[in-house]
Amino acid sequence: MSYQAPLKEMQFVMNELAGLAAVSQLPGCEDATPETAEAVLEENAKFVSGVVAPLNHSGDKEPSYWHDGQVTTAKGFKEAFRQFVEAGWQGLQHPQEFGGQGLPKLVGTPCVEMLHGANLSFALVALLTDGAIEALLTAGSDEQKATFLEPLITGKWTGTMNLTEPQAGSDLAAVRTRAVPQGDGTYKIFGTKIFITYGEHDMAENIIHLVLARTPDAPPGVKGISLFIVPKYMVNKDGSLGERNDAHCVSIEHKLGIKASPTAVLQFGDNGGAIGTLVGEENRGLEYMFIMMNAARFGVGMQGVGVAERAYQQAVAFAKDRVQSKDLAGSESGVAIINHPDVRRMLMSMRSQTEAARALAYVAAGIHDVAHHHADADVRKQNQAVYEFLVPIVKGWSTEMSENVTRDGVQVHGGMGFIEETGAAQHYRDSKILTIYEGTTAIQANDLIGRKTVRDGGAVAKGLIAEARATAAALGDGADFAAIRKHLEQGANDLEAVVDFVVNNTRSDIKAVFSGSVLYLKLAGIVLGGWQMARAAIIAQQKLDAGDGDAGFYKAKIVTSRFFAEHILSGSTGMRAAIVEGSAGVLGLPVDQF
Repeated sequence: MSYQAPLKEMQFVMNELAGLAAVSQLPGCEDATPETAEAVLEENAKFVSGVVAPLNHSGDKEPSYWHDGQVTTAKGFKEAFRQFVEAGWQGLQHPQEFGGQGLPKLVGTPCVEMLHGANLSFALVALLTDGAIEALLTAGSDEQKATFLEPLITGKWTGTMNLTEPQAGSDLAAVRTRAVPQGDGTYKIFGTKIFITYGEHDMAENIIHLVLARTPDAPPGVKGISLFIVPKYMVNKDGSLGERNDAHCVSIEHKLGIKASPTAVLQFGDNGGAIGTLVGEENRGLEYMFIMMNAARFGVGMQGVGVAERAYQQAVAFAKDRVQSKDLAGSESGVAIINHPDVRRMLMSMRSQTEAARALAYVAAGIHDVAHHHADADVRKQNQAVYEFLVPIVKGWSTEMSENVTRDGVQVHGGMGFIEETGAAQHYRDSKILTIYEGTTAIQANDLIGRKTVRDGGAVAKGLIAEARATAAALGDGADFAAIRKHLEQGANDLEAVVDFVVNNTRSDIKAVFSGSVLYLKLAGIVLGGWQMARAAIIAQQKLDAGDGDAGFYKAKIVTSRFFAEHILSGSTGMRAAIVEGSAGVLGLPVDQF
């Protein structure tokens, strides 16, 4: 089956949990009314389901290919990308002064989810371009903005991020690519970059590479890295394209998943040097690249939500159609497998985790909008701290979640899930990269500990825990709400204990703390996700009491929230024990015994 955007669910989260009405009152966000947002989402859903989603399976079977330095993208991708940019989707969240629509992140985030749910491989070109735009908006010169932003925002050109080298994976201190000043404001770039998403393709007339490199006198390590714009084709003063730059694709990778997305090996400077211009100041490249990476990390989190949603939809359709065995509680034989308790358990697990991750991400997007648009500087600062705390969780937990959900999607299909023709296996394969690129889950967890928890003594984390406790206290009566309250209160206690452990022990026993870093990130995800599910249950009950709207939808919200509390959030105590008490088992075995 193809992908259908869960518009009702998206609108509920956007309006009721993430506070679109309040966001639309912020300076610069006045056009983002709930009515406008609904229209945008409906149009995006039509586009991705009708144009992009049908290319997902075919692109996996017959992916992009490289020949003699050129990459031909999967059949239909070039035409779909033309429609994507002509409709203005690339510029949805970017400034109007450079050709964008200037809508807030909260409106853009469901559109990002839909695009990735429809086709991860296709959507990656837009994700990387978004990152390049953000970096130039923040650190580019006026001339660079005037030259590059409008073509990127309108989709005439695309952007890439060039960090990784053959000898340097996540360790950017090991970057060796050289940038030699030419005395005229330009630099000649020499080196090799690998894992460059859409580093070469045929869907746009130019590709703007943002490249990390070292100048001759740069200090060692990450303090000596600078960022350079290196276009595929040089750009003349009038904006027209000039000669081909000395930056060439020498191969593309053959991958487990996202096969239709060309992952390039780029060679800079084999024929005298690729011409680049410095972004910002020398030796501040990593700082600027983190702007791209943070934008991309949130986007990768939405990739996780999108592919999980698609896997869930496909599993439900199969479970309703597949007839197997008799009903356990009756004599009827040959029932659809959705009637079997364990299939129901898997489907509820897939559904509840996807909804929790979506809710947390959309709430983070709304917080981002407040951080960037609120009139009060102190409010902006407070919200920025919360958003930065949530980004590694959105990236790390949502992508780990997607691996679990797509795995269960294969399991629901049984033996047919192992057969490529059903498509369930593709979601599983595609999801694996999400926990790796733009910083592995461990890198996100290390960031969550060092930069986001220890640095402020756990203040932001404890503020969120306090809000979760307040939600637990506000839950109503009845078995559903009692179950949610019980596990949310326990989850808040477990997360607070872990935050205290991290803050109190990182300096004295850093390896003990970091041995549980990924579990800390996952614990934060399920507790904060459970908090959002509890909020959704409260609102759903209020809607039911008021007779407002679709009763079936709101009842399902409450049941799904209870499932998440009892089956996912209930694991918090074991996770806390493993983090606080489990380092001896992680670190006790000598290296030579592995």
